[in-house]
Amino acid sequence: MKFLLSLLFTSILILFSSLQLVFGQNAEVSLEAGEQVFTANCAGCHIGGNNVIVPEKTLKIDALEKYSKDSVDAIVNQVTNGNNSMPAFGAKLDENEIQSVANYVLNQAKTDSW
Repeated sequence: MKFLLSLLFTSILILFSSLQLVFGQNAEVSLEAGEQVFTANCAGCHIGGNNVIVPEKTLKIDALEKYSKDSVDAIVNQVTNGNNSMPAFGAKLDENEIQSVANYVLNQAKTDSW
C-alpha cells in the first residue's frame, strides 16, 4: 500500500511538472508569435513602442496606464476594434494573433523592453 501511494504521488508530481513545462513553452511561443504579428502589422506606426501618428499615445507603460490600456483585455479591444486614428484589425487578424500581440505589447511595456 505504501508503495502504491508513493507511486501515485510520483505520477502526480510528474504530471504537474509536465503541464508546467507545456504551459511555459506556450507562453514563450505566444510572445514570439506576438512579436511577429507586431512586426508585420503594428511596427509601421509603433516602431520601438512609439506612436508616429499621436506621439503622446505610445506603448510605454506610463502611457498605457494613462489611457487605461494597461491590460491584455484593453489591448485586445483596441487591436480588435481600433479607436480614433488606429484602425481595427479584428477582420485582418485571428483571435490567437490578437491575443499574442496584446501579450507581447504588454510584456514589452512592463519590462521596459521597447
